[in-house]
Amino acid sequence: MAGEVSDVPESWPVEGSEDLYRSELPFALRADGVRHPDEPDGEPFTRVVLEHPGAVVVLAVDDDERVLCLRQYRHPARMRMLELPAGLLDVAGEHPEATARRELLEEAGLEADVWRPLVSAYSSPGISTEEIHYFLARGLRPADRGDFRPAHEEADMETLWVPFDDLLAACLDGRAHDAPVMVAVLTAHARGLVGTGAPTH
Repeated sequence: MAGEVSDVPESWPVEGSEDLYRSELPFALRADGVRHPDEPDGEPFTRVVLEHPGAVVVLAVDDDERVLCLRQYRHPARMRMLELPAGLLDVAGEHPEATARRELLEEAGLEADVWRPLVSAYSSPGISTEEIHYFLARGLRPADRGDFRPAHEEADMETLWVPFDDLLAACLDGRAHDAPVMVAVLTAHARGLVGTGAPTH
């Protein structure tokens, strides 16, 4: 409907694709030759696409309105980022909520009784297919990680509990730089789901 405030599904013709990078990793880089649908005789133009399986992010909040946060080194940013539990949708057929549950257990040793979808958003649609699904998790309890053993950056990861209002302030004043943290925190805040007077389940 004209004037509706929403994204609209659309797909322009692709004349051909060239793999720039592809391996056993769950990512690939390709170059598509795209043609405008209203110019069938026009020259195709190149758009580079980073293929990404998608991801989940978990805003895990305890009964004291504290958020389970992680500090993890991120090489491209050359920074130890303040983040939330998160992970790739790299298990075939696994629902995003199931992935979110698994990541919360593996990264934080926690399970949650209540799961609520917050929002789904494309991280950088000008170049990447990555869509992140955000969840609010409440009713937290410690759980056994089983035989999961973190490696690489995850082995050096720190966990900390941050009052939600402090995390919100860090997002707004520029101390927190991770976009998924901002999306999760600001969405939960705007919906009145976390913070003073928010329901805990």
